Amino acid sequence: MTAARYDLHCHLDGSVRPGTVADLAREQGVVVDRPVTELVTAPPDCGSLTRYLTYIDLPLQVLQTPDALRRAARELVEDWHADGVVHGEARFAPQLHGRQGMTLDEAVSAVAAGLADGRAATGVRTALLLCCLRHQTPEESLDVAETAVRRRDVVSGLDLAGDERLFPGAPHRPAFDAAHAAGLPCTVHAGEAAGAASVWEALDVLGARRIGHGVRCAEDEALLDRLRRDRITLEMCPISNVQTGAASGLAAHPAPRLLADGLAVTIGTDARTTSATTLEREFAALRETAGWGGEQERLVAEHAAAGAFGPLETARP
Repeated sequence: MTAARYDLHCHLDGSVRPGTVADLAREQGVVVDRPVTELVTAPPDCGSLTRYLTYIDLPLQVLQTPDALRRAARELVEDWHADGVVHGEARFAPQLHGRQGMTLDEAVSAVAAGLADGRAATGVRTALLLCCLRHQTPEESLDVAETAVRRRDVVSGLDLAGDERLFPGAPHRPAFDAAHAAGLPCTVHAGEAAGAASVWEALDVLGARRIGHGVRCAEDEALLDRLRRDRITLEMCPISNVQTGAASGLAAHPAPRLLADGLAVTIGTDARTTSATTLEREFAALRETAGWGGEQERLVAEHAAAGAFGPLETARP
């Protein structure tokens, strides 16, 4: 029997169907000079997170209206359903969707409405996380955190995304302090573009309960002890981790070793369109390269259920 599937690490703007991007570009008069699939799907080896993120530029350009955001969110839930996902957590940075005047609250409302549409149609349980961005100012991040707290009716968590090699997390502590004060759980991208020090910072400075990616935590045994002791959830996304250079290849990805060593490893898609992936593809890659089977997928599901930021009644297998 296949274990229930959870996608705890999925960026909305990196998971818009190519056909939807094409539709929205046509409707909005956005000129596209190449096949959309080429513009939104990253190659197997990007060499860096910076290059990988350029493949999200076009989706962001067309996700500047409430209707576009609502459609993208609804279709993401439909795609989760087709992938066997029972609980999916969508994350996005509402501050990136104001080019035409949309406010943070309006962007949050549009995505929340799309997720609700998808839930009603499929039965998939969902949660919404808001992303602060490392390259932005602490004040901008605090605005995002305050929006997340204000919209606790639909927002389940706060994230910090971006290139930790270029931008430290510590300046964004006020945003995370605000989230903690309101009881809003936090995850932080770390150990992807930079090494174990970025994970320590996420834990000790920003109070993360989950780590986005965390691939390079394997470099530090003391850090592994801490992650294991505190049951910190690792949101690993093997295919994108290889694309960005965080892992040298699927066979070298640390998820199998860390799971076997008792860490709370989960598997996510990161950006379903950018990486041309699904959870089925992620698990198939692990079956092929690491011999994973039903037991490993069951453990991953247990860790994801325990680490989910959605309401408790929606986060059980």
